[in-house]
Amino acid sequence: MRIAARGFTLLELLVALAVFAIMAIAAYGGLRNVLFTRAAVEAQSRRLAAVQLAVYRMEQDVEQTLARGIRDEYGDPQPALRGGALASDALTLTRAGWDNPLGQARATLQRVAYRLREGRLWRLHWQVLDRGGLVEPRETLLLDRVQELKVRFLDADDAWQDDWPPPAAASDDGETGRRGSVVLPRAVEVSLTLEDWGEITRLFPLAG
Repeated sequence: MRIAARGFTLLELLVALAVFAIMAIAAYGGLRNVLFTRAAVEAQSRRLAAVQLAVYRMEQDVEQTLARGIRDEYGDPQPALRGGALASDALTLTRAGWDNPLGQARATLQRVAYRLREGRLWRLHWQVLDRGGLVEPRETLLLDRVQELKVRFLDADDAWQDDWPPPAAASDDGETGRRGSVVLPRAVEVSLTLEDWGEITRLFPLAG
């Protein structure tokens, strides 16, 4: 007795294709979500690393601030630390511990500044302290998507000052440069407002 061969009907093929399509769409959706989640996590990790590095760089500079004023390109004395809303840069200071692995003929002190420009936070540093002429700073981009950079200063009386040197010191018979080169705040508070993370505030004590 011969058994006749039987194939799939058109309806069975259509049902099988429909089931396969549904499973493929579900698998693709799951894979896409996994890839999107991974990309988002990697982007957040890179952002976190950039923010941490910027804050760490500022912490290292502020905590190594020295009471060493400078003379600018016009020969005018400038305080060891200057900052606030009235200053051209949010924070400018003289710091110690400038590494010199190549043994160059230069000081181990460094003049640095932090500047917010077009949503980007830049760190500037000069090769010399007392310029005696026009010396262009070198710029390093620390962070982008920054909306605001604010600093304030804790003085010896535990009072917060929005500008440094304080206005009282700046009005002392033109002694801003001389007094500012010696008088330093006890701590500096830095607030960064980021487009994605909002406001981040850190307090950096000065040595001594």
